[in-house]
Amino acid sequence: MEFGGAITLFLALCVPCLVILIAWKRMHKGGKLPPGPTPLPFLGNLLQVRTDATFQSFLEKYGPVFTVYMGPRRVVVLCGHEAVKEALVDQAEEFSGRGELASIDRNFQGHGVALANGDRWRILRRFSLTVLRNFGMGKRSIEERIQEEAGFLMEEFRKTKGTPIDPTFFLSRTVSNVISSVVFGSRFDYEDKQFLYLLHLINESFIEMSTPWAQLYDMYSGIMQYLPGRHNKIYNLIEELKDFIASRVKINEASLDPNNPRDFIDCFLVKMHQEKNNPKTEFNLKNLVLTTLNLFFAGTETVSSTLRYGFLLLMKYPEVGAKVQKEIDHVIGQNRIPKAEDRMQMPYTDAVIHEIQRLTDIVPMGVPHTVTQDTNFRGYILPKGTDIFPLIGSALRDPKYFKKPEAFEPQHFLDEEGRFKKNEAFVPFASGKRVCLGEAMARMELFLYFTTILQNFSLQPLVPPSEIDITPQISGFGNIPPTYKLCIVAR
Repeated sequence: MEFGGAITLFLALCVPCLVILIAWKRMHKGGKLPPGPTPLPFLGNLLQVRTDATFQSFLEKYGPVFTVYMGPRRVVVLCGHEAVKEALVDQAEEFSGRGELASIDRNFQGHGVALANGDRWRILRRFSLTVLRNFGMGKRSIEERIQEEAGFLMEEFRKTKGTPIDPTFFLSRTVSNVISSVVFGSRFDYEDKQFLYLLHLINESFIEMSTPWAQLYDMYSGIMQYLPGRHNKIYNLIEELKDFIASRVKINEASLDPNNPRDFIDCFLVKMHQEKNNPKTEFNLKNLVLTTLNLFFAGTETVSSTLRYGFLLLMKYPEVGAKVQKEIDHVIGQNRIPKAEDRMQMPYTDAVIHEIQRLTDIVPMGVPHTVTQDTNFRGYILPKGTDIFPLIGSALRDPKYFKKPEAFEPQHFLDEEGRFKKNEAFVPFASGKRVCLGEAMARMELFLYFTTILQNFSLQPLVPPSEIDITPQISGFGNIPPTYKLCIVAR
């Protein structure tokens, strides 16, 4: 018994030490990595990184390139415009891999254009871009679709008769219908209960992806995937969205005319049929469902969140909104709907929209990248497979490029004569080979929605402007706008 007890005690002491030693070796293997805060075994730098404010934790201390350990997961962080550009643009191929996003990887498992890698990613991205352009992305046809949808939104706002509303689902319905017309071939009625439920799922998913629970899951997915808790909510939300997309695919299959594809799903189905005898094809049902979900989700949430945050900023700084309305009245007037070409004659409005995007910084961490081969970067050796966090928000707040990085200052995008000026650190859509697929459409949407709304309405807060708090309700993967109400009053 004594011997058995000694063995038990020995194992109790030695096994944890062995686990810690293995974890330590895994954390330190390979390459000549950038320096960073000293990690602890298993915990990594968890004590130095706030899971409720990960971006802010990174921004504060460690310089433009550094290594941190998110638990046992090793990550190289790029901070500031120059480091981000040097990686994603100047060494675009090496940094073109999609890094791990464990909280949703179990839904996607490397499928769908946003989370795919290698040839799968290249094939799906090329195809998706071609289809989006064929359906008018960045062209007159999609502009007319946005204008039409903005008109429906104006009707909904008029129905409120200036009473207080939460703008969240007013904005997500109108924005989602633009991408829905591309991927599903038609818009949804604003009162469609299934549509409202889908928007709820998307909104909740974006919130859950940004919670400390999701950050912890990304650090310790090997353990947490087996544990109950809130960290599993995101999986269930996305599975419901996948089920909806799969049901739409079945509807399209039943009425498909290969000679007349109606939407993105039809185009993908046609390609699947063309490659049905290719056993290695990437045009399969899983990639169809998940690529469609990528487009639907991103095309709904990012633009609607930016508009929602933009309303808040325009109410906090009413003098800015007044100047935008003055420019709208001068260039467009009240008797016609805004057009994309008006932007060229509206430098102040253009600057305000850019500044809204810069300051709201909807995805501050950027989506993780990974290096596709052993990579020499600024004198360091990053082993193949090293995950990279290119902090998009650090470029948007880089004091070398923006004089008042924490302030709402449209002058960041205006020269001394009041003309619009570009700023190379303005990268809200990311950059390089993984730049947002829908950038052209999103830019058009933001301009047409902001100008159409402010042409017809004034935004009135329920509290004095000085009391409006623009702090995100959650800051993690995304900056989630605070919940608020306002009055939309006809001009």
